Amino acid sequence: MNETRRDFMRKTVGASAAAAAGGTLTGMSAESYNRVKGANDRIRVAVAGVNARGNALAVNFAALPDCDVVHVIDVDSRASAKCVKNLEKAQSFKPSVFGDIRKSLESKEYDVLVVAMPDHWHAPATLMALQADKHVYLEKPCSHTPAEGELLVAAAKKYKKCVQMGNQRRSFPNIVRAMEEVRSGAIGRVYFGKGWYARNRAPIGVGKVTPPPDWLNWDLWQGPAPRKEFKDNLIHYNWHWFWHWGTGEALNNGTHMVDLVRWGLGVDYPVKVSSYGGRLVYNDDWETPDTQTISWEFENRSVMTWEGFSCYGRGQEGQSVGVILNGDKGSLHTGANGYTIFDLGGKEVRTVKTVSRVDATDSQNPSGKLDVLHIRNLFEGIREGKSLNADVESGHKSTLLVQLGNIAQRVGHTLNIDPATGHIINDPEAQKLWSRSYEPGWEMKI
Repeated sequence: MNETRRDFMRKTVGASAAAAAGGTLTGMSAESYNRVKGANDRIRVAVAGVNARGNALAVNFAALPDCDVVHVIDVDSRASAKCVKNLEKAQSFKPSVFGDIRKSLESKEYDVLVVAMPDHWHAPATLMALQADKHVYLEKPCSHTPAEGELLVAAAKKYKKCVQMGNQRRSFPNIVRAMEEVRSGAIGRVYFGKGWYARNRAPIGVGKVTPPPDWLNWDLWQGPAPRKEFKDNLIHYNWHWFWHWGTGEALNNGTHMVDLVRWGLGVDYPVKVSSYGGRLVYNDDWETPDTQTISWEFENRSVMTWEGFSCYGRGQEGQSVGVILNGDKGSLHTGANGYTIFDLGGKEVRTVKTVSRVDATDSQNPSGKLDVLHIRNLFEGIREGKSLNADVESGHKSTLLVQLGNIAQRVGHTLNIDPATGHIINDPEAQKLWSRSYEPGWEMKI
């Protein structure tokens, strides 16, 4: 990325955001823009966890004409060096590098922390940032456990800061339009929603206990999680498949589609949750399911499901990722940034095509410049007090649905849920998985 790309982002992304969100800072008149408190100030950002997704986010933030990435935070010195090199192409200065997020958070140099660390870090890092007077852009899932999600919702209210979860499709123009069609009755009363994700992932083998590599601070990588020995098949991606640090494919990628289905059905908490599947394809260290079907029942006579296939990449409906909403007058199919409406006979009524490319199998930057619309919405929340498209409360509700699915999977039976709170009812075995233990000194406290 060079200055030409930054100029491009200034001209085109602002215009796209204005069209998508009904007017952004770039679409305002000079007079009204200048009345916004802090509108002439640049938003300064630190990015934590920059090996893959965080590296892409850092470049996306830096490409914005009113944003500077001033800190890069990672326990992997190689990842930090790579991210700094990329940022030097996107902005006119070199960011500071930190191996310890706590040292970075002591700084008053920035306004927003971007959290793209492993899942077990998401909630603790966000809470630390809020307590350090920072706003947060938080990658999904918002938490490792339901208890952590509830703590974040309470913390965002207490510290009065913006927390935008990375459910980027909440800001995609055609997804917003699709949901407006659903709300207007285009497919009637929505009673069923289905989401899926498919990816052909290789086995991870059986790891060997070895000394951590010299480029990795293994103790800080574990951070809030109780300590375990380093194994050679964990870093950097396979931790997703271990319950101690990760949350499986369901929260790794399923969160996005579950969020869309929940949005389409207009629901919050279910009354029943079931899950079926397991590690069915390979015999290795992988703990979470590689094949999983989760189902949720709601009080409003609606049902939703999510299907995850980690070892089968073909997907459904010709897509590796997608959502179907069924109503009593038709159905709507979506997943990227376009959608199609069908009548009850299966005849196509209307198609709105994807304009910008979305590749759900790209773990680093699947939706490219569309993500900038989500970032811009966060900036508007900070500057203008505008409502966030995916605030932490909404993010927690969608995350919780999938966490409940994983809990049902792990205990091996259907969960009964209080639809008013999302809490598990009369199930001591399942309740044990509502929260987790922490390394002494790393406990989350508001």
